[in-house]
Amino acid sequence: MSLNRPCAIVLAALAALPGGALAEQAPAPADAAAGQASYGFDPVHTRVMFALSHAGFSQAIGTVSGAAGSLRFDPADWRSARLDVQVPLTRLELGDDKWNKAALARNLLDGKRWPTARFVSAQVEPTAGDPQRFKVCGTLSLHGVDGPLCLDVKFNALKRHPLPPFHRTAGFSATGTLSRAAFGIDAWKSVIGDEVELRIEAEAVRDKYVGDSPKSAASAAAGEDSDAAQADPPAAPDSVRPDPAPPAPAQPRPEPSR
Repeated sequence: MSLNRPCAIVLAALAALPGGALAEQAPAPADAAAGQASYGFDPVHTRVMFALSHAGFSQAIGTVSGAAGSLRFDPADWRSARLDVQVPLTRLELGDDKWNKAALARNLLDGKRWPTARFVSAQVEPTAGDPQRFKVCGTLSLHGVDGPLCLDVKFNALKRHPLPPFHRTAGFSATGTLSRAAFGIDAWKSVIGDEVELRIEAEAVRDKYVGDSPKSAASAAAGEDSDAAQADPPAAPDSVRPDPAPPAPAQPRPEPSR
């Protein structure tokens, strides 16, 4: 049965519109995550700095390198971003070998039993008035305890890296605080403060390091990182990393002797 004349005229007019009005009414084929891409954390250029009171005299400063994990985000929709990162606590560095070992001892971080910390995001909220800043909240797994942690994050850049192999790279700076006692790390209260300040500098590389563990990521970076292409061969593994079968450590004193 042929269409009547008025209906035929309407269909002809719709088809003549740019792109076709009927096509505009069809559902968009792309899904909500179409703009997202996967990035892995560069273990050399991602570093966690922490500071806490040393008996009220100063803020003792330490760092942890070799982080690994993944980040999925769309710069046009930060609320959909997802972060999962692991930090190898056995790469902790306080500037003194005795203090490194004391911090990793059983009555503090207990690095042999809990060698990594992990943060998984649950919510990302842009800061009003500043499109480059965000509040990232999630769960921190530390010392066998899962607890909430929020970070204030600044988005620094997303661009092609200037050195070969020119991977697309995102850079971030973050700060936050946590209570060590909230994670069951409460020894030496008269010497070590409870509040821990965090500062994190991170670089995430598109389609690289994704899915790496902290150990494998650090090893890959030692051999592949373009910034170190002309450097000397990698040094031996960190001396603070526990041996497979170390002797039972002596109970650390509140102030390691020099």
